[in-house]
Amino acid sequence: MAGLDSPRSSGAPLDQLLSFPTLSTQKNPIPAPEGALSQRERMLRACLGEPVDRPPVWLMRQAGRVLPEYRAIKERSSFLEMCGDPEIATDVSLQPFRRFGMDGVVVFSDILLPLQDLGVKLSFNPSPVVANPIEGTGDLDRIEGSVEKSMASTCQAIRLLKRELGDRAAVIGFAGAPWTLAAYACERSLSRDIAVLSQASYAQPRFVQELLDRLAKVTADTLQMQIDAGADVLQIFDTWAGMLSAPRFKEFAGRALRDVIQLLPADRPPVIVFARGAAHLVEELADLGAEVVSLDWRTDFAQAVERIGQRVSLQGNLEPTALAGSAEQITRSVNELARIGRGARGHILNLGHGLLPSIPIEGVAAFVKAAQNAGGYSGTGH
Repeated sequence: MAGLDSPRSSGAPLDQLLSFPTLSTQKNPIPAPEGALSQRERMLRACLGEPVDRPPVWLMRQAGRVLPEYRAIKERSSFLEMCGDPEIATDVSLQPFRRFGMDGVVVFSDILLPLQDLGVKLSFNPSPVVANPIEGTGDLDRIEGSVEKSMASTCQAIRLLKRELGDRAAVIGFAGAPWTLAAYACERSLSRDIAVLSQASYAQPRFVQELLDRLAKVTADTLQMQIDAGADVLQIFDTWAGMLSAPRFKEFAGRALRDVIQLLPADRPPVIVFARGAAHLVEELADLGAEVVSLDWRTDFAQAVERIGQRVSLQGNLEPTALAGSAEQITRSVNELARIGRGARGHILNLGHGLLPSIPIEGVAAFVKAAQNAGGYSGTGH
């Protein structure tokens, strides 16, 4: 992968310019688009805070969930079997793109898969169940080794997606953040208030910090494999970080997230960070070193634009259940998000959490269509 400065100084074509520079290192920012952008270009520009013709759109958990073609596959294959078969994972990843034409295609996988290479006995019934949770310092030696075996199918699916999509969409890889991985790994069946990890962070803080250190490497290795496979964009999910106060986020989850991003190469793809229930953490999330902060639906979008929208691009943040409304309601909501988002350096239209299985297909179609018709110059705060 090319270094950060070489394409900027050589007059390289646009597709080379989009080989993942960070905004702070750009010497000659990409000019405003003069013609139609490819969907991959649109997604990358928005992540980097460069001008786009309209905000790109995709949905967290868009692969599977609401589609009958996904449910047909699920009837004959378990979740882990689907993740473990690159051909099936590729097909499931492409299903929503074939129907709706999002700008981003997220690979069908799961944040917990890397734990399988670390001696964590994982099953889904249907929620994750860990047969041998990590309970103390004596279990930390299990958090060693390579994630190559557990991530091989996901990475092959990314290669197949790149081959299929070209510039028609950005391929999105992802991983679980250390704090969230720890929350699942420390309990047989995760409690709603992640009681085991939260209590351990008070009673055994050194153990939790060392666990997070080891899981930061796991997350970074998981993302690096997806970079090597060709992922255009990376998202880190810290689903349970919102349970922490701002000071405790900095001490535990935020510190580990920052370590993950610093472990990745300088010429990495753009990184999106998402934390559910984290309206009180927008400043802290913006300071981690990622290019994009994905906002929970409970976060006031206009306030986020004002507070952090010139430091990072923003993603989101329609309430997932809003897709149960009428097409007119969805269109109004999307247009309002797009209008507010023009005040940020970049904006990616998405939900404020994952797509719900109960949402009608028509709601997804209306959301994507409204985003595709949002139009208007977007990027760099214009």
